[in-house]
Formats: sequence, structure tokens, C-alpha cells
Amino acid sequence: MTTFGKQVVRFHFDLQPDWDIPEPYELIYPFANHETREVFEAFYTKFYRDAGSRFFIFGINPGRFGAGITGVPFTDPIRLETIAGIENPFLKKAELSSVFIYEAIKSIGGLKAFTNTYYITSLCPLGFLKNGKNFNYYDARDLQEAALPYIIDNVEKQMAFGANREKAFCLGMGKNHQFFEQLNDKYHWFGQIIALPHPRWVMQYRRKQLDHFIGEFKQAWPT
Repeated sequence: MTTFGKQVVRFHFDLQPDWDIPEPYELIYPFANHETREVFEAFYTKFYRDAGSRFFIFGINPGRFGAGITGVPFTDPIRLETIAGIENPFLKKAELSSVFIYEAIKSIGGLKAFTNTYYITSLCPLGFLKNGKNFNYYDARDLQEAALPYIIDNVEKQMAFGANREKAFCLGMGKNHQFFEQLNDKYHWFGQIIALPHPRWVMQYRRKQLDHFIGEFKQAWPT
């Protein structure tokens, strides 16, 4: 049986670091690392072993300390091992967005309940660096234009895994949401795009209100 997880793995392992992007930007391509490929496949084999449909949650693009290491969106090496139960050789360094997402996942019954209903990905499947630091696809017009064909291809190919097209969620209520809405208006991928605050923004600027934002995600993500 071709499971949801097998399709996720095949798609990501087929990604190539040969994108035509302008200088001075660099691609984050975690799948050149053998250990990343191993833990990535283990995660999706464990938690997406059926062919059922899911609601999709779209982030921006992978960063260098979460998915840039483990390959799994919003999943740092600590949470990959302690919560997902997948041992890994990576430096056990926390990533703020991962901390938030896994608290939100805990609030709705844990990782198994979450992955039975939801699938987290990003609008852009590979991330970017500028001067060694994370850089979002929408923060420079030339990069956004270069990334656009890959973003469209990314959404359309992943929807074929088994997307529930009634609605999708967008992490980021500003530029990421605006860009996603424009694309959805053109391509009619999902019936509704629901925007939620980006976990990084919450952890950096609204951490004292963490319980409030966890509650907001819990309400948006019934299981």
C-alpha cells in the first residue's frame, strides 16, 4: 500500500539542491545528510502509515535549526527524540518554533492524535540562508520570484498525498498568509485558508501570553 508517509518521503528525497536562485542567497538542503534521511523516513513511517487524508498546515520555509537538521518541519532534535521517540545523532539544541508547536500538539492529545488528522509542511519546501542566517522566501522580491515555480510545484504535488481541501492552515498572519491567499485565489487549492500566528513570533515577542496562543491553536485544530 502506498501510504501517506511513503509519499512524503519520496517527494522530499526527490528534491534537488539545484534551484536557480539569485546571489547572495543559499539553499538549505538537509537531505544530503544520510542521518537526516534516516530519521526523516523513520518519522513519516511511524506516524503516517495509512493512506488517509489530512488537513495541511503550511509554514514559510525550513530553517537551519529545525527542519534544516531533522528534515521534519518544526521538529528539532530534542523533540524528535523525546516526543516522537526517534533517536538521532544530532546536537540536542532547542529551536523556539519547535518548542511551541509541540506544546500545541500536546494540548490536542499528543503527536499520534495530531498526525492522524494533520500534516505540517511549508509553502516553500527548501529554506534559505543569507550571510549564514535564516531568510524567508518573501523577504526579497528577486528570491520570491525565483522560488515561485518551486512553491507552486510543492503545494500541488503534496496535495496529491491526500489533502483535505476543505481548508488549510497558514503559520504566519502577515506576508506568508498574504502570499498564500493570492496563490490560492489563482489555483483554487483549498476552500479556506486559516491563518495562525507564527510560532517563532509567539516565542520571541509574546512568550508571556504562551497559554493564550496555545489555546488559540487548540481551538483551531480539533481532533
